[in-house]
Amino acid sequence: MKKRNFKWLRRIGIGLGVIVCGALIVYFIFNEKMPKGETGVKAEALATKIQAAVNIEAWDTTEAVQWTFKDAHTFLWDKKRHWVKVNWKNNEALIRIDSVDGRVWEDGKEIKSIKKRDKLLKRGLYFWMNDSFWLNAPAKLFDKGTERRLVNYEGENALLVTYSSGGVTPGDSYLWRVDENGLPKSWKLWVKIIPIGGVEFTWDKWKTTETGAKIATFHDGLLELPMTDVKTGTLSDFGIKDPFEPLANL
Repeated sequence: MKKRNFKWLRRIGIGLGVIVCGALIVYFIFNEKMPKGETGVKAEALATKIQAAVNIEAWDTTEAVQWTFKDAHTFLWDKKRHWVKVNWKNNEALIRIDSVDGRVWEDGKEIKSIKKRDKLLKRGLYFWMNDSFWLNAPAKLFDKGTERRLVNYEGENALLVTYSSGGVTPGDSYLWRVDENGLPKSWKLWVKIIPIGGVEFTWDKWKTTETGAKIATFHDGLLELPMTDVKTGTLSDFGIKDPFEPLANL
């Protein structure tokens, strides 16, 4: 029995060794060091050009946005009041973004347990923070705690943006590659959640929304990230009753 166990342990050890070696090979082949760049007027100008290309003024004055991320999370974001409704699986959460409080329903029944409610509120807020960043990250180029650097990347100007604070994973960096008009074509990521640096995702299928803001509705990279049913306007434009009334009673 001991010999058999030893053989199984040896096989497991060999298997793990193969996996580790494979991972190291992939890392050394595909990992890209983050490029260096220069802060200053040119970097600021490129960031401004990118925001102009996506019509940042229209985005900033947009009162409400709705969209679905990867057919998994559906959002109605009241930008004016800074509230969001998030639907995923059998859950629905109404969240006050600034204070991270709100109300949650599971299978149509409101969660009364404070512990479970708070856990689901934080989960919904995480979805919103991540998915709204993929929805319109160009709107956050000048957020507090960001640093912008101009990079000469493969013979063209690119913008490296590092977030030293805020968001889901502060310290992450993104290299924006843009066309001649400043409209993003893709970005390369140096982020904590992905162990390989320089992974690239496209910014494709641009849509000019009802309020004039431009949104990329598809990203292709390690996996496909579609944004569907993207609409901007007001709650009345969407033809729905204000779903945030339950928050008024908090």
